[in-house]
Amino acid sequence: MRIEWPTLALIVASYVGLWLGVFVLPGVSMALALAVLIPVIALQSSLQHEVIHGHPFAERRLGEALVFPSFNLAIPYLRFRDTHLAHHMDATLTDPYDDPETNYLDPAVWRTLPRAQQRLLNANNTLAGRMILGPLIGQVSFMAADWRAIRAGDRAVLAAWAWHLPSTVALVALVAASPLPLWAYLLACYAGLSILKIRTFLEHQAHERARGRTVIIEDRGPLAFLFLNNNLHVVHHMHPKLPWYRLPRIYWNNREAYLGRNAGYSYPGYGAIFRQHLLRAKDPVPHPLYPEN
Repeated sequence: MRIEWPTLALIVASYVGLWLGVFVLPGVSMALALAVLIPVIALQSSLQHEVIHGHPFAERRLGEALVFPSFNLAIPYLRFRDTHLAHHMDATLTDPYDDPETNYLDPAVWRTLPRAQQRLLNANNTLAGRMILGPLIGQVSFMAADWRAIRAGDRAVLAAWAWHLPSTVALVALVAASPLPLWAYLLACYAGLSILKIRTFLEHQAHERARGRTVIIEDRGPLAFLFLNNNLHVVHHMHPKLPWYRLPRIYWNNREAYLGRNAGYSYPGYGAIFRQHLLRAKDPVPHPLYPEN
């Protein structure tokens, strides 16, 4: 049986980090506990993403058993899996209706929104806004869409939330029995989701051709590690079965080919993105290439 040991080791390390942040470090320093928990929560979401794509075992269900409890409490693993696999249909990337991970809206829908909501979504299209407001806006939108699906009779969505509830209750009960206050864990969850918003902020753009919609961020620092090299997003979309630790070599050995593939949509690192887009939106909220009704 194939086992990808680096990924399995990180999954084990994520549980060790959770245990340290919840039970050990609060007695030393609350700040230190949060400093461990926040990246661990972000990393575990990246590990869930690896499992969705068939790592670290050939049998995906084995990996799913290891990452099923979502440390962030907010996103049921089964919903993450199903929406993310739908997102990997490159022909529909950024489509306001067919891409479940897009932040673009149909221009016709945008025009009907109250001005206050438009301002909020415009603020959410800056990196600072995405990190501060994005976890809340994203969660409300995500849950509202799932609630509509459940009311329409989608049993798969209902089952995903039903399976999510016991593991979430167990994790909350674990925190409640620990030295870490529940408010501190919830704060770590929000901050962990905020870090993840850095990755998703501009990983796709509106482009006439599907191959030009996916970014390359040539970062090799701590954020690239937390995102398990998913900043090399074109490589991931072209080779979704490759494990995270093989993506850099594949990219750097074929850099010009990948940059040609995605029409040069790239950044030298996350520092450049912070400098350019912390307070300035990269894209409009209404999809700039969407057909007008």
